[in-house]
Amino acid sequence: MIAYVGDMTPGAEDDARLRPPAWAGDVLLGVAVAVTLAIVISSDQGGRNEPDTFAYLWAVGLGGLLLARRRYPVLVLWISVLGLFSYYIAGYPAIGVAVPVAAALLSAAEFGRLAWAVVAAVITLVTSVGFRLADGEDLSYVVGYDLAGHVLLMSAAIALGDSLRSRRLAAESARRLVALTAERARHQADAARREERVAIARDLHDSLGHATSVVSMHADVAREAIGRGDQEGAGAALRTIKDTTTASMTELRRTVGLLRTATRSTGSAVALDDLEALAAAAPGVTVTLDVRVSRPLPPTVDAAAYRIVQEAVTNIVRHSSAQHAVITVLDHGDVIEVDVVDDGAPPDLSRSTAGGHGIAGMRERATALGGTLTAGPEDHGFRVRAELPVGERR
Repeated sequence: MIAYVGDMTPGAEDDARLRPPAWAGDVLLGVAVAVTLAIVISSDQGGRNEPDTFAYLWAVGLGGLLLARRRYPVLVLWISVLGLFSYYIAGYPAIGVAVPVAAALLSAAEFGRLAWAVVAAVITLVTSVGFRLADGEDLSYVVGYDLAGHVLLMSAAIALGDSLRSRRLAAESARRLVALTAERARHQADAARREERVAIARDLHDSLGHATSVVSMHADVAREAIGRGDQEGAGAALRTIKDTTTASMTELRRTVGLLRTATRSTGSAVALDDLEALAAAAPGVTVTLDVRVSRPLPPTVDAAAYRIVQEAVTNIVRHSSAQHAVITVLDHGDVIEVDVVDDGAPPDLSRSTAGGHGIAGMRERATALGGTLTAGPEDHGFRVRAELPVGERR
């Protein structure tokens, strides 16, 4: 048996509180059976002996037996059948055969013992008919008239029990479906949160990696300038370091702030508008920037384009001897094209594999949006080119 206590909706919990306990229904059914049998016994129709205390206690016992119908439906059924036979053997007034065992037949069918219910009903009817014919009752009356009513009542009890079982199974299936749907929604939400954390971690890696490269390069410039007595050059390098670290901390705070929100619908931490500052902070490389995007882009596309450019520039600073780089971002309507070309010597493998990021990280960003990215050496340099679809993420 499966319990869905933790998966129930508030409305379902309210319904469960309002629904009476199962044992209360069993008590009412048992009382109804006992009262009905007592009334029939008191009519004193037929039988060798008049109704006495034992006859009424038998009626109460048959009703009380139904309190165990959920746990032992087959046992309750056969005790009821044997009790009926014992009642008639004792010679008490006639009470029929269907009424005393109808509730037991219903219980057996309701709790999945349909075959036992049918077998018990057949045995009861056959035994009853056999004894009545042996006592000399008219065959046409017993079989042609009286038997039909007993068969109809027993069949109705079995059918009702099976119907109740089917309804209960349908309700359990519905609750299970609701629980599985809720569980699936939770898994999807967890997956979305994990994906968001990976994206934010990638943002932090790209941002801090770029800032670290710029600071490291300008620290070397400042050290060399101080060694030459070039105070102006050293000061310029230190100011670049200060500006880079300030911008990096600002971006870090904005990125970490995304962790405190449920979604990133309020905007990304970076965008193409930040490319000018990125280009200006590239040490030792003259960057030409050409951005032709005149409309607001989806935040995911905007941030991905910036991060691809940032990673490409970081690779130029770290691994290339380039003196000049051209960054081009073009809006082709349904696709944003990002192109970064430098004039450095072809890089070694560390350019694309260091730390497991680099080109692999850029390609991951592009494919996550349904786009493409290519990177490789060209004549007298290296090119990174990405195409990012503008639209809903696929």
